[in-house]
Amino acid sequence: MKNLRSLLNGTKKSIKDQKGQSMLEYVILTSLIGIFCLIGVKTFGKRIKTRIDHVNSHIEKHIKI
Repeated sequence: MKNLRSLLNGTKKSIKDQKGQSMLEYVILTSLIGIFCLIGVKTFGKRIKTRIDHVNSHIEKHIKI
């Protein structure tokens, strides 16, 4: 009976440890995704702004307001 209790207690502790590990993995994964999103927005944001400025200057050049 004592062996069964120690086995159950060990199983409960193992499950709790895995929940903590899963939470840590989730935090790391979401942090990495956030960092990649920020880098992507910064990189493509500059390119898009450059293209919009080019189109705007081209329009202003050909259309007199």
